[in-house]
Amino acid sequence: MVRVRLAPSPTGMMHIGTARAALFVWIFAKQNNGKFILRIEDTDKERSKKEYEDSITTGLKKLGLEWDEFYRQSERTEIYKKYLKTLVEEGKAYPCFCSKEDIDKERKQAEKEKKAYIYSGKCSNLSKEIVAQKIEAGEDYVIRFRMPKEKINFNDMVRGDISYDASLIGDIVIAKSYDEPLYNFVVVIDDALMEISHIIRGEDHISNTPKQIAILRSLGFKEPIYAHLPLILNKDRSKMSKRGGDVALVDFLEKGYLPEAIINFLALLSWHPKDNQEIFSINDLISEFSMDRVQKGGSIFDYEKLDWINKKYISEIIPLKELVKRGQSFIKQEWKLTPEIMSAVRERLVNLADLEESVSFFFTEPDYSADSLFWKGKKGNTKNNLLSIIDIISDIEEEKFNKENIEKAVMAIIPKDKKGEYLWPLRFSLSGKKNSPGPFEIMEGLGKEKSIFRINKAIDKIS
Repeated sequence: MVRVRLAPSPTGMMHIGTARAALFVWIFAKQNNGKFILRIEDTDKERSKKEYEDSITTGLKKLGLEWDEFYRQSERTEIYKKYLKTLVEEGKAYPCFCSKEDIDKERKQAEKEKKAYIYSGKCSNLSKEIVAQKIEAGEDYVIRFRMPKEKINFNDMVRGDISYDASLIGDIVIAKSYDEPLYNFVVVIDDALMEISHIIRGEDHISNTPKQIAILRSLGFKEPIYAHLPLILNKDRSKMSKRGGDVALVDFLEKGYLPEAIINFLALLSWHPKDNQEIFSINDLISEFSMDRVQKGGSIFDYEKLDWINKKYISEIIPLKELVKRGQSFIKQEWKLTPEIMSAVRERLVNLADLEESVSFFFTEPDYSADSLFWKGKKGNTKNNLLSIIDIISDIEEEKFNKENIEKAVMAIIPKDKKGEYLWPLRFSLSGKKNSPGPFEIMEGLGKEKSIFRINKAIDKIS
């Protein structure tokens, strides 16, 4: 059975790259009728925080990427301790009493000789008696794993065959103590005990893979299949890191990017569909996505593409009533968003954070000078034109006061060569803006009474 996991560390707000990994892992599970496991890797006690964990769980829920099983590493210490003791008892790991100064000295010597640093193995052959004496004396130590002196090969679903010479890695630290296991050790234990079949994660973990395979083999666990996803890059091809500004998932949600649009955009970061299709629902992705079409090279995070996709979802894809429901939280609490108002502005929105500014004139009286009402600066018959429009729309029944009926009635009285002289002052009287939705959409959103009131106010300004 396919069992896959997302294993983020709660050391910062959920990164957009973690969301991309979560999407690929979740889709893979759905495609194979498998299980999607969320595992919070909080062994870094100093940097892990509850608020960061909450950003992960809340973010996944908002994206609709629900998990089947949940684990927290901090609650599994006794399990790790058991396997640490097993490795030490079998001589596959050992306590290392080298001080930081000792390690720094070795490292500097390697630099002097222009060699890559590898731990010397100074403590690897201490007798059990000496080890026991040092521990009894209270000497500080870490636990190191004996890396095999051999090639470690594995096949990656994205990158093909990969090989590492483990002898060039050296014995790695897998725990600060029996109560403080480190990442490369605990991830192996968890993946094995949780029966993870496929490990899908970022390419920054490739160098960890041979270390983890070595530990896994030493304990006799079954090896999973690996897939390392390319990094997400800034335009200058630098890594899009947590320290690079607004790159947390919550940042995008707060700016009014829709979860569906984010999912669609993230899917296209390093995955190429078979044709030129760019808009995908989550069901489309479950049907179309395949690991063999994931690229190896880093993927540029294109904000313009994200804006285009988000605008597409707002203007065309999300049902109007649902859009109204979501949009309400992006405007002032006392304003009441209606389907008519949202319909008037939705095609002009890039994201929902723009909504308050876009609909403000529906809820506050516009303030402008009389000169703004004149088409191309010419007063002409502006007043009479507005009066004739009031006459026409006054005859439309309240229940029939919609865009189609208003447009039909008003356009019937406007000469073909006079549209600007009628529609410009009409739109400006309603919105007080040079750039706004069309006058008929605005009137439908305002309603008959408010529309007539604002047109009359414009007439008073001219008078």
